[in-house]
Amino acid sequence: MTASYAYLYRYSLPFNEPVTVRGRRLLQRDGVLLALKTGDGKHTAWGEIAPLSGLHRETTESAERQIVETLAMHGESGAALMTEGLFPSVRMGLEMAVMNLEASISGRHPFSVPGESMLPRVPLNALLMGSTDVVLLRAQASYQEGYRAFKLKVGKENAEEAAAAVHALHRLFGSQVELRLDANQSMPLDDAIAFARELPKNSVTYIEEPLLQPRDIPEYHAKTGIRSALDETLWQKPGLLGALPPETIGALVLKPNCLGGVAAVLNLVRYAADHNMQAVFSSAFESSISLGFYAILAAATSVRPAACGLDTFRHLKEDIQTTAFHAEGGSLDAASLYLDTREVRTTNLSLASVWTL
Repeated sequence: MTASYAYLYRYSLPFNEPVTVRGRRLLQRDGVLLALKTGDGKHTAWGEIAPLSGLHRETTESAERQIVETLAMHGESGAALMTEGLFPSVRMGLEMAVMNLEASISGRHPFSVPGESMLPRVPLNALLMGSTDVVLLRAQASYQEGYRAFKLKVGKENAEEAAAAVHALHRLFGSQVELRLDANQSMPLDDAIAFARELPKNSVTYIEEPLLQPRDIPEYHAKTGIRSALDETLWQKPGLLGALPPETIGALVLKPNCLGGVAAVLNLVRYAADHNMQAVFSSAFESSISLGFYAILAAATSVRPAACGLDTFRHLKEDIQTTAFHAEGGSLDAASLYLDTREVRTTNLSLASVWTL
């Protein structure tokens, strides 16, 4: 590695309104940023270590301790920074920083290949939550902005209202939009089947994690004809993917900081391509540093990226970049946004430690 110095910063970004993750109400997004700097001071690159309460097993505190131990071990031995055995969020943040530094030095993006053409824009899906009236208002506003994919949160508790919202959205947009549902593993098999049968035919592309027990997805598909998408299952039960019939799965939802490293993400991208599934990149409410990295990853791995769940920047009151992360026409200019991630406002961060590598 060409870095001579490492800096660890802490950040805390308030949400525009409280965000609930698996029953936990969050008011702000906390995380750690790793900055790697070359000895001549010409290149600085950033990586983000940001486990999310309710989603990751590791906490922000334990993740920070682990990256400190990793940097200390490297300083003592002079060996290459090792990523094996690290928490998923720590491994992702470290690899992100290293790859970004190599890209900065080479003058190319991290996933560039010789002779590549201009990177495609990355479409976004708009996240819809709330009552049917609120859902419709947000959907119409998003459609006017250029969004053509929507994701509606559903659950056992709001199944009846969610079905009504799907009917309303289907009447309003028909086949003009791609509608996805996300149940977050909230429904027993019988309830999920009953819910699916209340939906208009061919109104949804897939339902993300519909079942409490993902192993029941084949039976669910046989009785409803609706394909599922895997998100949490990919890291909770990684062996299950290969055991599920591919025709029952419509998409793999890829949260890189949960999956444990770039190689794991790329393997899932290839699996999706080989089995006629969408590879949908998604975030866990990370900062724009991660969003820019995920956007360039999505653009570099498909000539027609699936609509991604990277519009979570809208939920944060502040940005840590000089140029705020933004979408245009319901999509991301991945190449431009990636370059913006190099300019970070350290005045909004708290310096935790400095390391000589």
